[in-house]
Amino acid sequence: MKILYHDAQIAVCVKPVGLDSQSEAPAALSEALGGDFLPVHRLDKNVGGVMVYARTKDAAGKLSAAIQAGAMVKEYVAAVHGTPPERGDWEDWLFKDSSKNKVFVVKKERKGVKKARLEFTRLREGETSLVRVRLHTGRTHQIRVQFASRGYPLAGDHKYGARDDNSAPMLYSCKLTFPFRGKTFQFEDLPDWA
Repeated sequence: MKILYHDAQIAVCVKPVGLDSQSEAPAALSEALGGDFLPVHRLDKNVGGVMVYARTKDAAGKLSAAIQAGAMVKEYVAAVHGTPPERGDWEDWLFKDSSKNKVFVVKKERKGVKKARLEFTRLREGETSLVRVRLHTGRTHQIRVQFASRGYPLAGDHKYGARDDNSAPMLYSCKLTFPFRGKTFQFEDLPDWA
């Protein structure tokens, strides 16, 4: 596992595709650096990228508070089928069907429905386009669902409509910015395909 930064309070790493962010990634960090690592946010198992982990309960509380306050900025790159607009600011109502582990865009607010917002910029256009996404809310499968619902499924995302040979969604957490102990931390990493 690639480790971008660590001190006595936090560790920032690049979680590989295939590792669970809640148990397997902290175990890999523990093996590399020793000690305990507490997850404060998550990435799907089939998505890789930059994540921060707390090394103490105090640090976990501070990072969780930053997330709740909207002060942790998460940016992603994704390869999507088709050519989305040059830029966008999308808000949707999302409903998670836990029995199917699938999320759907719905027309209006009701029980179990949450608002989701993201902004994006198209970096490259074509049959498969490259987009950079900034999440404003962190909903399950949010980027995957919001793009697929508009006819731009992520390459490799067979759950949400992709028909290609990629084995996992081409989605990557490429940049993380957050306040901690009076400083702003910023880390960036890009996958080969971006």
